[in-house]
Amino acid sequence: MSLSDKFEDELKSLRTLRDELRVQVNLAQKEAHDLFQTAEKKWETLEGKLERIGHESAEAVREVGEAASLLADEIRDAYRRIREEV
Repeated sequence: MSLSDKFEDELKSLRTLRDELRVQVNLAQKEAHDLFQTAEKKWETLEGKLERIGHESAEAVREVGEAASLLADEIRDAYRRIREEV
């Protein structure tokens, strides 16, 4: 195999890898975007729940606080997954 053939094979291999990575990056960006949108909806719900705490009874505050804590955990997990994707 000549040096030219060797470089041609290497170039072909790199081109294939590049194309595969381009597709994977685009998919990862889409998935990260979708995860972020889901997290944003949960964020808005969390903010609404926290606003209600000041207007509720002690029992309601406890329940809203527990729900808010769960939402915060879900948002934190979504942000971690997004960070790993990007």
